[in-house]
Amino acid sequence: MPLIILKNNVTDKSEKIKMKSTKISTIILIAGVVLILSSCNTSNHFKRETVSTAGLYGSSETPDSVTIADKPWRELFTETYLQQLIQAGLRNNPDIQIAVQKVLEAEAYFSQSKAAFLPAISASGSGTFTRSPQTIYPFVVAPYQAPYYQLGVGASWEIDLWGKLRSSKRAAYANLLAGDAGRKAVQTRLIADIASAYYSLIGLDAKLVITRQTVKNNIDLVETMKVLKESGKVTGAAIVQSEATRYAAEVTIPDLEQQISDTENFICLLLGRVPGNIERGKIEDQTLSVDLNTGVPARLLDNRPDVMQAEFSVISAYEITNNARANFYPSLTVTASSGFAAQSFNNFFDPAAFAANIVGGLTQPIFNKRINVTRLKVAKAQQEEALIMFKNTLLKAGQEVHEALGSYNWSLRKIALRKQELEALVKSVDYTKELLTYGSAIYTEVLTAQTSLLSAQLSSIDDRLQQLNAVVSLYHALGGGWK
Repeated sequence: MPLIILKNNVTDKSEKIKMKSTKISTIILIAGVVLILSSCNTSNHFKRETVSTAGLYGSSETPDSVTIADKPWRELFTETYLQQLIQAGLRNNPDIQIAVQKVLEAEAYFSQSKAAFLPAISASGSGTFTRSPQTIYPFVVAPYQAPYYQLGVGASWEIDLWGKLRSSKRAAYANLLAGDAGRKAVQTRLIADIASAYYSLIGLDAKLVITRQTVKNNIDLVETMKVLKESGKVTGAAIVQSEATRYAAEVTIPDLEQQISDTENFICLLLGRVPGNIERGKIEDQTLSVDLNTGVPARLLDNRPDVMQAEFSVISAYEITNNARANFYPSLTVTASSGFAAQSFNNFFDPAAFAANIVGGLTQPIFNKRINVTRLKVAKAQQEEALIMFKNTLLKAGQEVHEALGSYNWSLRKIALRKQELEALVKSVDYTKELLTYGSAIYTEVLTAQTSLLSAQLSSIDDRLQQLNAVVSLYHALGGGWK
């Protein structure tokens, strides 16, 4: 008899070992299948080297990687008034504030994409009361109540076999970076707009000063003509023509004053404040760096915010396509639930009232009304669209750099030639006035010389503005202003 018992014990141990071995084999098999499935790569990522930057600046390219875009805006715009305006704009401009909120939106979506890797957990509770008639033998009928209480917790977890969740996370992160690059693009555009408007404002101030001085000179000329008429050297026509020339210059003053007011209001709008006066310096006090390094065109990919934004949009589009492709493969979901159920609160937390289960499910889409097919086709089209927009943005950036460099170089040539023109016209005015006094020149020569001088002086302001705005445009075109 003891031998029989010993035999049974050996048999039981053998069966337990077999069961344990079977469980281990099953676990290893499941782990292997999961590992093999997860190793299958369905992703296709964007590669920057597929986009060429060669020749973007035309003949203006240099092998040097140094660029003025690396310079902080305070080092480029050194005038105190302009620095104060830019600082106020960065603090109060509505477009900047909106861009910041868009970044916060993107951050929220990115946080949500990271949370998708975690299981979804929910809790539920219910109480059911069933009222039904009950017959008590032989004649009495009384109501019967059967209460039933439940309290439980459930969880559901999708295992990311094909990288669907990872693609969504990478797309959300790319969108976050694109939003931040968009904020930087708004900042660089704002700095350029404020600087350009400021230079236009002080340029108008200079034109107003020149025009008022010209009117004063014309008034003096009218008085000179009157004296010369009394001496018989000119006729009344000279006086009338001189007055007409004076009024022709003076009538432009209201237009200049209106343009000054409109420019001040535009700057106030950029600063996010109501219309008002703008404190400012003079155009002759403005100094900008003459070392206009552009660097190699490839630097645009890391410096110019709108190019960076377009590239991140391409990266996001690639990941959305990966996500759409992963929807064609089976999804593995693990669900679990546990809780208590009893007909009385007294027995609610009794061990016998506790129940739990765990279920693993594999779902393979077969016919889904073309939802997955359409999703993938749309994602591929949007991916190609984003890539085209990225290349076009890069092309436009290179064009802006080339045009800004050309504008700066042409302004230098014009300034040099205009200086010679002004020197000659100043002499012409002086000589014709002196000759008119001695009767060796006619009055129209003096009027023509003064009108030409005024035009050249106003044009010299435009030449200087072209030079200043060319530096601003180049700084913005290269992506300067956000570092």
